[in-house]
Amino acid sequence: MRSARSCETSLAKYSLEYHPAAEAEIYEAAEWYKARSETAARGFAIEVDAKIELVLAGPEAWPVFESGSRRILLNRFPFSIIYRTKGDVVEIVAVMHQRRQPGYWHDR
Repeated sequence: MRSARSCETSLAKYSLEYHPAAEAEIYEAAEWYKARSETAARGFAIEVDAKIELVLAGPEAWPVFESGSRRILLNRFPFSIIYRTKGDVVEIVAVMHQRRQPGYWHDR
């Protein structure tokens, strides 16, 4: 995992880490969309970034999902961002397609 960015709010500072498999999932999905439409690929990247910024601004805002993680849904694409917090770190565990293999990421 690597730290990608941080977000400072008036109350807290969160750094962001990605599980390597979650980074791969983002890349693979973006490439899939890019093969079909540059516009869709850009839209996917923009929405993923926007949702991650929302999570960094207030990670406790989304309900507990599975295995102590939390989930935020993308609006225009059938993906969820699964994350967990450890102190001041938000870890992106998976970028899960909502219609394929639920729970595959539990061992991360």
